[in-house]
Amino acid sequence: MNTLPNFHKLYLDARRNRWMNYFTVFCRLALAAGFIPPGIVKINHERFTDLHNNQPMGHYLEALYHTGYYHTFIGYLQVTAGLLLLIPRTAIMGALLYFPIILNICILSLSVRFEGSLVTSPLMVIANLYLLVWYYDRLQFVFPFKTEPIPIQKNKPKQLDNKFPIKFFGGAFATVVLVVFTVTHMFEIMPRNTISDCEKQCKDSENPRACQAFCDSIHNSGMPLHKALDQYNEVESKPR
Repeated sequence: MNTLPNFHKLYLDARRNRWMNYFTVFCRLALAAGFIPPGIVKINHERFTDLHNNQPMGHYLEALYHTGYYHTFIGYLQVTAGLLLLIPRTAIMGALLYFPIILNICILSLSVRFEGSLVTSPLMVIANLYLLVWYYDRLQFVFPFKTEPIPIQKNKPKQLDNKFPIKFFGGAFATVVLVVFTVTHMFEIMPRNTISDCEKQCKDSENPRACQAFCDSIHNSGMPLHKALDQYNEVESKPR
């Protein structure tokens, strides 16, 4: 019953903490830096990766590039979200616009096992969620909670608490470690960016023949990832 009032107290304490304010600025800057450069590349309608078309993410990026103004439109959205995050008054708008884009990128990275954003995109999703929680005072009215609303924090408090929030930053560090460990160990085999990188996995593979066949199917034959994985599992299951 006291969950929301307790959260409200923690929230207000966090907003008054100097270190939490620093962390919020860091998240805003980091997220903006993650979107503005690639967004500009899309606006200029340029390719921002040298992945060949047979690679699973290369398949997607090549198709996206050839969509024309849709490719450019995504670039404008990314740059807009990044710029909005840089301005304190519009940061909440930036966080709201940013979230569906980065969530889509995260799911895409996981689905095609793209190591280029396999770690960064989940962390960016978490950082974006943190910002949405930070602006809870303005978002609270969309939730069906019957409780006394938190006053909107229009300005940063003049007196900030200098106490370092050890538990929060300890939890943040543990979250980063957990995410990095999980996404780097959740897949038995990866397509990697090149066939030479892909074949490096085969040295430690329990079935090098299946691994070699997988890499060849992806990078030389251009086989879709799910079919290459089915083939890998079939070869792996056969007696050596």
